[in-house]
Amino acid sequence: MTSSDFGKLLAVYESELLDHVVPWWLQHAMDREYGGILYGLAQDGTVVVEDKSGWSQGRALYTFSALYNLVGKRHEWLAAADHICDFILPIGRENNWQWPEALHRDGSVREGPGRIYADGFAIMGLTEYARATGSEEAIEAALATYRTVRERMTVPGPHLDVHFSAPTGVKCHGISMIFSIVFHELGRLLGDAEILQAGHDHAVQILDHFRKPERKLLLEYTAPDGAELQVPEGRHVNPGHGIESMWFVMHIFRDRRERRRIDQAIECLRWTMEACWDEEYGGMFGALELDGSVPQPDVRKAMWPHGEALYALLLAYELCRESWCLEWYERLHEWTFAHFPDREHGEWREYVERDGSVPPEDAQRLPQIHTFFHLPRTLIRCMQVLQRLCDARPL
Repeated sequence: MTSSDFGKLLAVYESELLDHVVPWWLQHAMDREYGGILYGLAQDGTVVVEDKSGWSQGRALYTFSALYNLVGKRHEWLAAADHICDFILPIGRENNWQWPEALHRDGSVREGPGRIYADGFAIMGLTEYARATGSEEAIEAALATYRTVRERMTVPGPHLDVHFSAPTGVKCHGISMIFSIVFHELGRLLGDAEILQAGHDHAVQILDHFRKPERKLLLEYTAPDGAELQVPEGRHVNPGHGIESMWFVMHIFRDRRERRRIDQAIECLRWTMEACWDEEYGGMFGALELDGSVPQPDVRKAMWPHGEALYALLLAYELCRESWCLEWYERLHEWTFAHFPDREHGEWREYVERDGSVPPEDAQRLPQIHTFFHLPRTLIRCMQVLQRLCDARPL
């Protein structure tokens, strides 16, 4: 690809973000009556479920703040971030910085603290919001949540995303995935060596325990020492998680100038793309088994892994300049943009059928559980790397 090609792609991603996706969310999802953001929406923006996800609030706070920090200082983006932050801070405080899994529309707790992903997204959102505003209240909330998370991580249980009968201490890749980047970014914001080290420790676990070079796959669950588990869950591979995780650790090890680790992540990205690609219909399967087989090949394909892979491949190319990255990127870009964008409504479809066709009309009227996170973050991050490639600027 030439700088001209990168420039054309940049214009495509910018238009998707600013002309379609962000306006859809500002129009349909902001809860002007009770605060925060809605997520149980039909494709046309109709509110189908009024309850709110704890995850979605932190994610949306991150995304509006990232738009303001990375794309442009637009008042409406910062106002949206203010709106969400004002909604969630009392919730965190009232729950001792252990974030509820689900909320009623008014912010009261429907389902208390569960898996600590909600806590991770709260830290992520508060960190990015503090970057945008310098809010000491947001920093203190992020730090208070960080401390509760570190304490809860010392106690095994379902809050660490282990819901099956297995030996004590089973580790879930998803936990290290989210908290590697969450701790890293909070540590960077504060210049805190301890928090940075906590993020680095999780990044190292990802590459040394969950990544299996002999299998050319990344496992979702392992024993405490990284050994394979002899239970069905020990065979599970989540390609979307694996790919998202690889660009997280690329960021971390790039900041730390650890070239060997960057190369390991790029290699794992390639394995995952090769393993999860549907050679019959195109697009990415959402789950694999340890032997590389697809447990349910006819299930629908989700949008979010495709977006994560678009950015991961562009970032990998920027870091290694190997042609396979662009070859996979072009193949993926073509399939993704041919099937997920919804030109009638603006926001992309969360799922399509295996062959890329649009689900039946009755399915489209159901809540899609949209989240203002994976897609806009993909578009923002792709815009950044495409701009650098256009300008031939280093990271």
